[in-house]
Parts: sequence; structure tokens; C-alpha cells
Amino acid sequence: MKKLPSRRLLLPLLIPFLAAALLFILAKSLTGPDIQNREFQKFTEDFFGEEICSTTINLHYTLADPGAAGIRDYPITLGSIDLTSSADPALRELETFLKDQDPEVLTKENQRILKLMKDDVQNREALSRFGLIQEVLSPSLGVQAQLPVLLCEYTFRSRQDILDYLGLLKELPLYFSQILAFEQTKSQAGYFMNDTAAEGVIDQCSAFLEHRSPSVLDSSFRRRLEEFPGLSREEQAACLAVHQKLLETCVYPAYQSLIDGLDALRGTGKNPGGLAGFPEGKDYYRWLLRSQVGTLDTPEQIRRRLLLQLQTDAREMQALLSQNPSLLTQESSFPQQTPEEILDTLRERMKEDFPELQVEDCEVKYVDESLEDYLSPAFYLTPPADTNSPNSIYINRASRLEGIELFTTLAHEGFPGHLYQTVYFSSTHPPLIRSLYEPGGYVEGWATYIESFAYSYAEADPDLTRLLWLNRSLNLCLYSLLDLGIHYDGWNQEEVSAFLEPFGITDPELIGDIFQYIIETPANYLKYYYGYLSFLDIRQASETQLGDSFNLKEFHRQILDLGPMPFYLLEEELGLTA
Repeated sequence: MKKLPSRRLLLPLLIPFLAAALLFILAKSLTGPDIQNREFQKFTEDFFGEEICSTTINLHYTLADPGAAGIRDYPITLGSIDLTSSADPALRELETFLKDQDPEVLTKENQRILKLMKDDVQNREALSRFGLIQEVLSPSLGVQAQLPVLLCEYTFRSRQDILDYLGLLKELPLYFSQILAFEQTKSQAGYFMNDTAAEGVIDQCSAFLEHRSPSVLDSSFRRRLEEFPGLSREEQAACLAVHQKLLETCVYPAYQSLIDGLDALRGTGKNPGGLAGFPEGKDYYRWLLRSQVGTLDTPEQIRRRLLLQLQTDAREMQALLSQNPSLLTQESSFPQQTPEEILDTLRERMKEDFPELQVEDCEVKYVDESLEDYLSPAFYLTPPADTNSPNSIYINRASRLEGIELFTTLAHEGFPGHLYQTVYFSSTHPPLIRSLYEPGGYVEGWATYIESFAYSYAEADPDLTRLLWLNRSLNLCLYSLLDLGIHYDGWNQEEVSAFLEPFGITDPELIGDIFQYIIETPANYLKYYYGYLSFLDIRQASETQLGDSFNLKEFHRQILDLGPMPFYLLEEELGLTA
């Protein structure tokens, strides 16, 4: 039998081996996660670059200096309209990469991004199955209504920006021809919009063409050229000549072709109602709720939550009126203030409830007359993520906002609403890829949540302002219930009328307008109102969990620091999930 070596003889051989092994293990533990985090970060930076360059407008409005983010060569494009293809190899590759990532070795921020990307891939894969149900045109929220504003506010920071802008005008005929081809495909398959929606888009395009001399695009282009430093008079004249030619040969003909194409398709829409009227409409609506509102709740769960809030608000409203019946006839003594004065007032009064934030630039602008009939009463135009500037709030004069309505609208769009939330999160310097994931439920839900504070910030009778907020909440709740009824239950206009009648809403024209608007904008009201309720519920859960240690300003700071994300991920980040 072989003699076994003694322990003493083994030790000299084992010690250097152990030392090398320990160094290897130590090096691996120190560098392994770092390497994976760097690789993940590099992948997300590359992915962001590819995604953001898919449309030049998205690139321009997201980055003031693309070169600083490594983006130097990009196509001049308005994007492509292809919602009918369910096979996307790039999406499959992305899904495979994300599945291979080990969350345990990623940083907290990278774990968050991984969750957001996985969630987005799941939504995109699901929605791709419903290509023909989706719509890119509508009288108020369609691309044909949004484009003029985006082009008018296309900031000229460099000579390349001017060239990019002119290149986009040149691309408009191709882009609109793709949209029209998509609408023709929808028509052939029985998915074309109803005649009222088609007529609304046609009227909007016609209104744009009626104001072509001088046009809003022409006047805004002249202004931006005059403000751009370093252009000689000769260069300005040359740019104006090219711009006018592109308007006459590309922009106006593109809008006219859209009018003609949609006019030819009128009468081919087979579904006069909501999404439930399409074969897979209910399934699509469920995914729309998840992707746009940011909720995993079923339509049935959403309805129960809405009805609960309806009862809660109605009881509080009745209690207020029983204590003070004169509130119904009381005129608001709200002070007359300019929009700028209102924004200053809001900044001051929000300090107790929200973290302080310095915003140097905030400009109130007004929607051009040619666009007034088709745009929202007010909106905030998000600035590039790398500058947080310019910050512009638009007011639509046609909406005739004044008094408490103007005050709360500016809170929604400005402080502490969209402008504040956007600039605050950007000031935390999140990775650029976070700008790709901003579900409407968080964004619009936050601004609606802010309105509930804004009514209490107003200089008026607190009982009256509370009553006005409760009335606003009840209205949004009713519209949200109608959204479910029309798009999930398949309600027609008669059923909508029957639902509204107990609330004293009986005007047939008003009911018809409500019915048509909700048909054209599925899940839109739920982004605002169910988003608001989600913030309300998360706050209540946090109060319950923390008890006496709950602090409202600190709660808002946590929400703002985490930034936009679906509510089910937000609850997880806050440690509120079971």
C-alpha cells in the first residue's frame, strides 16, 4: 500500500494554491458584477441610441446634443407606420438578452431598468398581435394634429437642426402615404374608423390648410431664424425660400392627400362603437390598460375601484352641501391673475407638500389660431432630457380658461404637475434610457393627483374649492366608467345615455360628443383618473405601513426620485407589494 503523504508535506503545496484561489475568487467577486453592469449599461446605451433615432422628432425632443450621447449619424425620418407585422426579430433578440441577465449582480438602477425593459417587451409583443385595431389618426390626439405643434416648436440650437427640420418637411409626403396605406389596409379588413372620426380628421386637416397664407409653420420658422445667431441675411433668405418651397410642394400636398384618401374611405368603417366591437377588441383593451395606464388590474377590478370612489366622493359632496347649501349658488371670489402670476403662486404654496426645485425658465405660450379647435385646453411640451430647457406651457385661448379652472390647469401642466415632475426626475440624472419608458398612467395620473392639491392652494373658500374638486373627480370617474362600458362592455350611445341620465346629463348632443370622443381615445380618461387613484391608493398603503412616521413631502420625494414607471413596479420599488 502506498504511503500517504503527511500533512506537513502537503502544506507547502497547498498554501500558494489557496492564495491564488482566494485572489481569483476575490477578483471575481469584485469585478464580475462590475463587468456585467458595464456590459448591461453599454447595451442599454446602444439600445437607446437605436430606439431614439427611429424618428428624428423623438431624437430632437429628447436630446439637445445627440453627439454627447454618442449619436452622430442618424437618418432624417418621421418614422414608419407598420403595425401589421407581428414578427420582429429585433424584439426577440432583445427579449433573449434580457432573460440572460442576472438581476442579483446588477445595481439597483440597472435592476430597475431591466424590469422596465422586460415589461415593455412583454407589452410590445402583446400589442403587435392587434396591429389593425390600433389607430394613429384622430381629430384631437392623432399625428396630423400633433405634427404642426412639434414642428413649430422644433428648436434651432445648431445649423444641423435647421437642416434636420427642413429634411423632415421633405419626408412628410412619404410619412402620410404610409399612414394612408395603413388606413386602406384597415378599411379592407373592416377596421376603419367610423365616419364621425374620419370627418373630424378631415376637418382638422382642412383647417390647417385654410390658414396657409401665412401659415403657422411659416411664421414660426421666420421667428426661429431671426433668433438663431450667426446666420447672414443671405442665408436667412435662402432658408426662407427653401422652406416656402417645401411647404408648397411637400407639406400642404401631404395634408391634402390625407384629406382625399380619408374621404375616399368614408363609409367603410363597420364598427360604430368602441374596441369591444372588433373581434379581438376586448383583449387589445386589456393590454392597452396595462401598457398605457400601467396597471395589472382587470377591467372588472378597475370598475369596482371607480364605483367605490364615486360613492366616497358623492357622500362627501352631500355632506358639504348639507352643512352649507349656499355653496351651490356661491360665486367664487378667486383673484384674477395672469398665468405667470398663477405659476409663481403655485410654486410658493406647494413648498410644504413637495420637495423644492429650482426651474429658471418657464414660458407660457398660446396655441396658434389655426390649431385651436383641435388641441387640448392646455399642454406642456417636454424639454430635452439633457438640458431640462426650454419649458413651455401652451394655453388654448378657445378653451376660455379662467379663474379656478385656469389655476388648477396650470398646476396640472406646471407646478407641481408635468413641468415640475419632468424637471425634478431629470435633475436626478437618470440614464437616458429611462426617457423611453414613461407610461401615461404615471405621467397623467401624477398631474391629476396634483389637481386635488391645487384646489386647496387656491385663494377661495376652502369648502367651495373642495366641492369643485369633488365635482371634477366625479366627472372624471364617470368618463372612466364610460370608457370601460364603451370599449370593454360594448355600450352603444343609447346605453351611454341611460348611464348618464341619473346624473342629470340628458342633452343628446353632449352625450353624442362624449360617446364619440371616448371611441376615438380608448383608455385616455383612465390614464388620468385611474392613474390618480393609483397614486391615492399607494399613498394610503404607505401611510398604513409607516403609521405616525409617514411624511407627505418625503413620500412625494420617493415617488419623484423613482420616476415614471408602471404602478405595479412602483409599488414593488416602494416595498408595498405582498
